[in-house]
Amino acid sequence: MPEKQTAHPTRFSLPRWHDLHAHFRQGGLLHPLLRAHAAMGCAGILAMPNTVPPVAKVFPGGAAFDCWSIEEYLDMLRAAGGGFGDIIVPLYLSAITTPEMVAAGAKSGLLRACKYYPPRGTTNAEHGRPLDHYIQNGVFEAMAEHGVVLCLHGEEHGLPPENYFDSAANAETLFYRKRAPQLVKKFPELKIVAEHVSTGAAVDFVLQAGGNVAASVTPQHLLYTAGHLLQGCRYHLYCLPLLKFDADRASLRAAVADPRNRQFFAGTDSAPHAKKAADCGCAAGCFTGGIAPQLYAMAFEQAGVDLSTPAGQDVFTRFLCRNGPAFYDLPVSKETFTLVKEEQAVMPLATPEGNIVTLAGGAGMKTLPWRIA
Repeated sequence: MPEKQTAHPTRFSLPRWHDLHAHFRQGGLLHPLLRAHAAMGCAGILAMPNTVPPVAKVFPGGAAFDCWSIEEYLDMLRAAGGGFGDIIVPLYLSAITTPEMVAAGAKSGLLRACKYYPPRGTTNAEHGRPLDHYIQNGVFEAMAEHGVVLCLHGEEHGLPPENYFDSAANAETLFYRKRAPQLVKKFPELKIVAEHVSTGAAVDFVLQAGGNVAASVTPQHLLYTAGHLLQGCRYHLYCLPLLKFDADRASLRAAVADPRNRQFFAGTDSAPHAKKAADCGCAAGCFTGGIAPQLYAMAFEQAGVDLSTPAGQDVFTRFLCRNGPAFYDLPVSKETFTLVKEEQAVMPLATPEGNIVTLAGGAGMKTLPWRIA
């Protein structure tokens, strides 16, 4: 009898990538979270500033409320390890942000991006101010002038519940159908990242807005819908913006899997919570440290991309490794990591604050179909 042939698993190497939207918190969480990102092939990170206290100034010194500076938080991140070549810490836009702060920060090289949070719109967003505040006080004008990227949490704030999440519209669709186009029209030179987009309306906005606008896309919004969250109340899938509907997920998948894609890139919005359920409700955020490339590979396969082919691998590599650095003017890493189509056990991350359940674990998965070699 002829000897049975053993199938070889799909494997391909790609440049180490940049996670251009992730949360690393502070204190004892920094080291294990940074280590998990390094282990999944990250060459660089964009570390979000909604820490406690927030990163709301560029340089150390006096401020109207307790906050860290970009310089201080960068020092904490570097001291905690990870070995990342590129670390971007956006400035948390707040009541103390001025055009002068933006100009001085940009000239120093420390300030490369600013983050807009809708007031009380997500975790630790109580220091945010309405978008009009920064339009009127000259902050966005200064950002455009000095080449500072605006990282936009694109949701309307202060909505009644029936408008916040509805089958016809929600906080994100309202923002990207009305507010965001006005912003682009007023500041055409401002570089904008529509963060963690979750709707077809946001995809349409990005595609129509031109080369100064791009979007980060998370694994959870490519993989799951509101139905996955609600069926069995899988609260580890609870994030902001909320998971949406199948048509929205299809729009996101079509955008990232388009061979012509240059505007959509990886930003996990990985957000660790050792305790998701609390007396005040459910903490928002999905943790994908250590497994994000594997989850993105799953999503691309579900979108119909054949990752066993050079063409499919090129589409995936462009999204994960090239589009984001191109938008932020970062070099693509010359170092590589390898993805293999083999099962990997799903495990929580041990930290000094307790085990953190991953998005995959929270979705009920025991294994992932991909692993990092």
